[in-house]
Amino acid sequence: MTTLGNWTFTPFPAFPATLLANTAVWNASSVVLNMTYQIGVSWPFQWDSREVSNKSALTMYVLDGNAMGMTAAEGFKRRQPVAFGQPDSVVVSIGYPLTDSVYSFAHRFIDYKPPLPSPENPQGTPSGADAFIEFVDGALRPFVRNTIFPNVAFTRDAIFGHSFGGLFVVYALISHPGMFDTYLAASPALEVQNSSILDQVSARFGTGIPDSISVCSNTSRTSQPALFISYGSLEEFPVRRRTETQAAFQMRKDYFRPLAMTEHCHELYDRVKSSGRTRDVVLKEYAGQDHAGVAASAITDGIDYFVDW
Repeated sequence: MTTLGNWTFTPFPAFPATLLANTAVWNASSVVLNMTYQIGVSWPFQWDSREVSNKSALTMYVLDGNAMGMTAAEGFKRRQPVAFGQPDSVVVSIGYPLTDSVYSFAHRFIDYKPPLPSPENPQGTPSGADAFIEFVDGALRPFVRNTIFPNVAFTRDAIFGHSFGGLFVVYALISHPGMFDTYLAASPALEVQNSSILDQVSARFGTGIPDSISVCSNTSRTSQPALFISYGSLEEFPVRRRTETQAAFQMRKDYFRPLAMTEHCHELYDRVKSSGRTRDVVLKEYAGQDHAGVAASAITDGIDYFVDW
């Protein structure tokens, strides 16, 4: 058990090596904040222990860890045998102690929600993105670097988020551009709070934000951050499925089209690109994929984008 500030990290029993090799899980709990996260960590097969020395590593932090964490961990490990010279990489997934779903909708709608003004922000629904940023940078990252892998030299960090997690990634980019080297936003829920995040991109990036105002820092960052935006072609423009009734198809269209995923992602790309505040920004459409399907593809391509600099 390790305590950092308000947070206590309690390890799970070790997994059998033949089941989940080089993988461990902790509960990160705060009595003060009445909150618990489930943290999964995966490291290279080539490391014989977490006390390995004379190693350097990239790190990818993955939101909605229950749904995405193992996908990202396996993505790095599948890539390694055929991606010659791939740097060692650690995956840190941030999830919740769940038993009946891979998503905690109640918690993620708070943790990933930016504190942006909007007439659509229901009274009494808190925005917890800033507190979540402080947890990641002030407690989780030091725990990973100083306690789990005390002898590893960490280099660049990335963050991946899908849907509401993608919205958080965009907010983290414009509010703390030095926190990560690479920001990976898959199908970001930019429609939230009347799409006010898009205006904030221009307001914050268009005028420039000195890094000194950021509460977070990434000492390994030597250049501007990079942003990878992705979405599915069928998100805003779904097609009828083979066994779907016309009524069900219409209901699905009525739900997804107003979210304007294609339109909003293109607008996000244009605003970030014109700001000149990133060293690179990429917009990728996945043909034939819907909102749920994008996540796995975006993780795989996001790994490539992050690693291949």
